[in-house]
This record gives sequence, C-alpha cells and structure tokens, in this order.
Amino acid sequence: MPADLAVIGLGPYGLPLAQAAVAAGIPTIGYATGPEAGSLSPAELRRMHATGFRPGTDPAQLGRVRTAVICAPTPRGADGGLDLGQVEAAARTLAERLRPHTTVILESPVLPGTTEEFLRPLLEEGSGLRAGRDFHLAYSPSRVDPGNRDRTPAGTPRVIGGLTPACTESAAAFYGRLTDKVVRARGLREAETVQLLETNFRHVNIALVNEMAVLCHELGVDLWDVIRCAETKPFGFQAFRPGPGVGGYGVPQDLTGHAGRTLRMVELAQQVNSRMPRYVVQRAAALLNEHGKSARGARILLLGVTYKPDLADQQAAPAREIAVRLMELGASVSYHDPYVPAWNVLDRPVPRADSFYEAAADADLTLLLQPHRTYDLQGLSVKAQLLLDTRGATPTGAAHRL
Repeated sequence: MPADLAVIGLGPYGLPLAQAAVAAGIPTIGYATGPEAGSLSPAELRRMHATGFRPGTDPAQLGRVRTAVICAPTPRGADGGLDLGQVEAAARTLAERLRPHTTVILESPVLPGTTEEFLRPLLEEGSGLRAGRDFHLAYSPSRVDPGNRDRTPAGTPRVIGGLTPACTESAAAFYGRLTDKVVRARGLREAETVQLLETNFRHVNIALVNEMAVLCHELGVDLWDVIRCAETKPFGFQAFRPGPGVGGYGVPQDLTGHAGRTLRMVELAQQVNSRMPRYVVQRAAALLNEHGKSARGARILLLGVTYKPDLADQQAAPAREIAVRLMELGASVSYHDPYVPAWNVLDRPVPRADSFYEAAADADLTLLLQPHRTYDLQGLSVKAQLLLDTRGATPTGAAHRL
C-alpha cells in the first residue's frame, strides 16, 4: 500500500505523530533527520510497523505522498537560539522530490516567521514550485505530552495556520483525520506564536512555583499544602509544582536577537529554573549537616534520572547537573532508574543500584528526582536513612520536601 503521509524527523515530535497517523489508518513513512530519540516503547513501535508504518529508505518515496510533515528537532544552539540545521536538511531533501498539490506542514518548534522566511524559500528553490499556488504550506505546533496516558491525539485540539486560506484548509483536512477538533489560526505567524506562548507559559509558571519553593522553605511554610489548597479555586489559577529543574524538548524562547525584541519574563524564568539543580544540592548538603554528616564522602543515591516519569528519555534532565555538583563536593554518587540501565556523568560511569530499597537503606541521603510508577514511595520513605523528595510525591510527612 503506497504511503499517504511522510513524517520527516522521528524524534519526540515525529514519532507520536506517526503513531497517531497509523492508528487512524493513514499509511505512513518516516524519515530520520539525525540521531533522534523518541519516547515510544519497543512494543509501541512494533504495533506501528504492524499497522502501516514504514521507515523511509528511498527519498523518492517523498514524491508520492499527499502530506509531508517536518518534525525535526530544533535544539538550542551555541548562540542560545534555535538550531534549524535539521529542519533545513529535511526541507532540502523534501524539496528535491516535492510534487504539485502536496501539503507541507512544519511542526518543529520555531520562532514566528520561520515557516515563511526560512522554510518556504528552501522548498521553492529546491522544487521550482511556488508555495500557495503549486503546493500548500502550513504550520501546526506539536502538542505532544510524552508519557501522559490520559491525553490522546484525538482528544487534543490541533492549531493550524497556513500561508493562504487554501493552505490552512488543506492542512486542516489532514489533521481532521487525527483529532476531534481543529482550530484555525489567522496565518502562519499566529500558529507559530501559539507554540511560543504555550512553551513559555509552562516555563514561566514553573519558575514562579520554583521561586515560591525557595521562599516557603525559608519561611517554614509547607508549599505543597499551599498548592493543594490553591488549586481548589475554580478560576484564575492553574497548579504547577516545583522540581529540581526543567528538562525535555520545549526550549523557552525570549526572542533575543529576533527583531530586536526580548521577553524579559521568559529570560528571568530561564534564570530561575536553571538555578534549581544548584538549590537541590544546597538543600542536600544542609540536610546532611543537620544530621551530623558532611557532603564530602557522603553516599548519595539519585532516584530517577530521566526528565519525566515513566520515560527513558534523559533530554536536559536536571539529574546530570545535580550529580556533577555533588561529585564536586566530594560525594559518592550512585543512581537507580528502571529506564536507564547505564548512566555516565563527566565521562565516567555512575554506579547503578540493583535494588533501590537496599541502596536507600545504605545511602546517607536519597534524592528522589523522578517518581516513576514502579517506585513504592511509602516503602522508600521507611527504608531510606534520609530522603529529600524534590517532586512532592511521597506521603505527607514521610520525607523532607523541596
């Protein structure tokens, strides 16, 4: 069966899209744009292959699909901006095979204007076709929430913005096969800015609650109880919770260097969130001191070193910086994570505990960084000599909390 969809970029954005497409009965081919890591399990990948997904091996196949979606990662570059290298490579590969009437959609996180000013020229120059006349061009912000079993693609509205109204409608027709609701933005830039707002909203609110965590600890206030009470307000409040740092692929953007603009709130949020691993280490050292121990020579166990619970993905996880800072203090660091069989920090393997129960009982301090479902947190709180819970996941009163 010929493929109807090409997903270019098989990382955290592309794989979930391909999974949703084949589940909806759309024959799909996928092309990697680099060394990418997604969040699907081997079983999920096997199901995809059984229901219409094929890894692309011949680029000529891109010329035989009706829809091509570019989902290449855009990590932060050396200058602090988004690195569009994989988007460019994907665009050049697609442009050489692009045929008339194809719908091209960009889902990668980008700044406003990227689809029209960066992607469009690459596609037009490489194909000899004109966007809006010979092929459709649109942007749709990816709304992937890895590991969230309650949020399905069908129940997640998709925002669409096209170069022309016809482009918008063509992209909307495609996403209408995947979701129950399609929301049409006024144009490309509006759709791109939706992604910018959604990502920055998360980071700014996490920064606020992280600052509250530091303040409440100094005041002797139980922040977790404050959040529990505050989230009962039925309007004007959305609960966010503090943690040891922010990981994942949603890179906050303060627009520095973009049209001469900055978003000061986002810039401050990045500063606050980037300080959290250091704060966790300070709290760890203080707890040890309170119990007559020094960080130097202390045996410290890190539980959960991925960026999100119940995933193997370590993208930008704060565990790495925490481990480095603890090692610099002279601590003996080990870890346990059911999803990470081996872990290197500073080019050295970190000892992995076989049993987190026994390891917690032996460690001078256990840091809960990620509350995977497989962890018995009640049992952990009993076994651990000293436990610092950075996620507020343990029963109230069972551990020291961030």
